[in-house]
Amino acid sequence: MGKGFFQVPTAVNEPIKSYAPGTPEREEVLEAYRNFYEGTVDVPLYIGSEQIKTGNTKPMSPPHDHKHVVGHYHLAEKKHVEEAIENCLASRNAWANLTWEQRAAIFLKAADLIAGPYRAKINAATMMAQSKNIHQAEIDSACELIDFLRFNVEYMSQIYEEQPESAAGTWNRVEYRPLEGFVYAITPFNFTAIAGNLPASAAMMGNVVVWKPSDSQIFSAKVIVDVFKEAGLPDGVINVVYGDPVMITETVLSSPDFSGLHFTGSTYVFKELWKQIGNNIHNYKTYPRIVGETGGKDFILAHPTAKPQQVAIAIVRGAFEFQGQKCSAASRVYLPKSTSQDILDRVKKEVASFNKPGSPEDMSNFITAVIHEGSFDKLAKYIDQAKNDENAEVIIGGGYDKSEGYFVEPTVILTTDPNYTTMETELFGPVVTIYVYEDDQWSETLKLVDQTSEYALTGAVLSGDRYAIDEATKALQNCAGNFYINDKPTGAVVGQQPFGGARASGTNDKAGSAQNLLRWVSPRLIKETFVTPEDYRYPFLG
Repeated sequence: MGKGFFQVPTAVNEPIKSYAPGTPEREEVLEAYRNFYEGTVDVPLYIGSEQIKTGNTKPMSPPHDHKHVVGHYHLAEKKHVEEAIENCLASRNAWANLTWEQRAAIFLKAADLIAGPYRAKINAATMMAQSKNIHQAEIDSACELIDFLRFNVEYMSQIYEEQPESAAGTWNRVEYRPLEGFVYAITPFNFTAIAGNLPASAAMMGNVVVWKPSDSQIFSAKVIVDVFKEAGLPDGVINVVYGDPVMITETVLSSPDFSGLHFTGSTYVFKELWKQIGNNIHNYKTYPRIVGETGGKDFILAHPTAKPQQVAIAIVRGAFEFQGQKCSAASRVYLPKSTSQDILDRVKKEVASFNKPGSPEDMSNFITAVIHEGSFDKLAKYIDQAKNDENAEVIIGGGYDKSEGYFVEPTVILTTDPNYTTMETELFGPVVTIYVYEDDQWSETLKLVDQTSEYALTGAVLSGDRYAIDEATKALQNCAGNFYINDKPTGAVVGQQPFGGARASGTNDKAGSAQNLLRWVSPRLIKETFVTPEDYRYPFLG
């Protein structure tokens, strides 16, 4: 910033396109989808300027059509991970010393590329790789990733602008250095935007990154890499590897230059990573930053005054959009006895209007496939258990079929036990469990909601009674990092609802806000004195 104090373009949320019949964006994304489906991609490791093809590959198939192969990706060996780390460290000085406005320009260009020429491609890749319908792909891989890039640039400029006061005769200033070493980004399958943001947010602040995407998201991760390359991201700033997660992680975390973990995934894996980092703490040159967003067992709580149709839609959208594969998805619901049957009848009617689960290429499909066979088998097991248990009943859905795709019907379980297994266990699929409480047990139910789950990610309260809303807001303050009033518990928007939770749901560093970016810098205070003292004596000495 040696030649001016620069103002970045004001960030605004990217408008969501409709993809209604007859719109040009609908035809563009369908054409991109067909091109992907009819072709094959060969995804290399990206290490420095090299695109490495090891010859040891795994196939990539759409979850909704798992016998069809759309490409392969190459698996890293330990030496490739070590090369990625070495390349990061070799690239660090040049990247860290690049003026911040030049880094900002790269990511602003990436946002514009996604908004324009890459929009259909990244949406189609997300439809293919993660079985998202076009609306879910649009709000994720296009709009949210664009928002992350643009808002993070604005937050970065605000962070740099924050400076301390200076007393007479001195000038205090803070520079926000990148971490000394490299950052390890581990990203999940379910959001292309998260996959792009976790390495990009650290890199934007001047860090270098080793990025390991989920095996189930590599197809759309390649488009992110293509965008970053076209935007001008220098080689070696973000190095991308795939393969055995245990080997990759052990290699990364054994490096003395490891300086931060940016993670989204399961609670168990995050805790194991934290333990592994702790065991290695004496080997590191600095204390690593650990940032993670993990699991959720997210709730909807309806008060007797809530409107039944509004509750029903909150359940249908909150539980079943993207087949419930959001960490924020509603998976446990508490309904008052007086309106429960009305609400459940409305949910049943809405679900009955869905097509059978199918391909996202058919844009009449609200529900598509779950991500892979492991997820399918887990969900089928819990559904079958609910069919057999005396204290649970499958009242909607319950069917599943993996002959062509990993299709699980939207399923509603009604239980008489508030601690029934599916009220407590994160399933990550289109399965929601309902518990009915007595109307006069509202306050007791608030305690139940708070104490039932180890997680604290999202939750929603629907009520027409402001006193009840106030009581719930206070009683549930520790069990949801994102708390929704008269809405579903999903759909956080960058710049509007910074996202994250506590307890077993993560470190709550709020992706989509300046708080997250602050974890990827190490401030240095510089105090300059203009007239330096030449006598040790203070006035009190006389």
